[in-house]
Amino acid sequence: MPDIPPRQLAAWAIAAVAVTLLALWLLARGGPAVAPAAAPAIKVSGEGGGDAAPVVVHVAGEVRAAGVYRLRAGTRVSDAVERAGGATRRADLSQVNLAAKVEDGRQILVPRRVPAGAAAAPTTAPGQPAAPVNLNTATLEQLDALAGVGPVTAQKILDYREEHGGFGSVDELGQVPGIGDVRLASLREQVRV
Repeated sequence: MPDIPPRQLAAWAIAAVAVTLLALWLLARGGPAVAPAAAPAIKVSGEGGGDAAPVVVHVAGEVRAAGVYRLRAGTRVSDAVERAGGATRRADLSQVNLAAKVEDGRQILVPRRVPAGAAAAPTTAPGQPAAPVNLNTATLEQLDALAGVGPVTAQKILDYREEHGGFGSVDELGQVPGIGDVRLASLREQVRV
């Protein structure tokens, strides 16, 4: 083995100690500073989880503080009504599906309770309502009274409303099973949201 000058041997020893100290320091900090890897794509599942984006809803009608609210995904309509200050004494909460999940961009309309004597709206012709019927508050009987809607279709409208937390537009009525383009066109003047 060749003779190594003491000066060179000392330099190597100092370098080895410096490298060891640097490695220990980097390990104590959590590793070397490298560019972070790209974050993995978020997996979207059918049910809302903790990583889901917030939803924005408009709460209107018989609530204390109507307005637009940002809520967690998966929040229920009852939570949105509470966020708007709760229902007023005149609210008819039986017409609102409080258990439905809120959907982004939807309006949650809390209707006013109809006085007992005013429950039956006057009609211009038998079975033809005088004023457009609100799809989000109408009863089975009111929907059944619409031209071209029978009790089965009226129930499908109520089921759709309950499942989706209400209607966002009259056009959405076309998504109810049994209501095609022709029937939707005939209902446009008879209903509203």
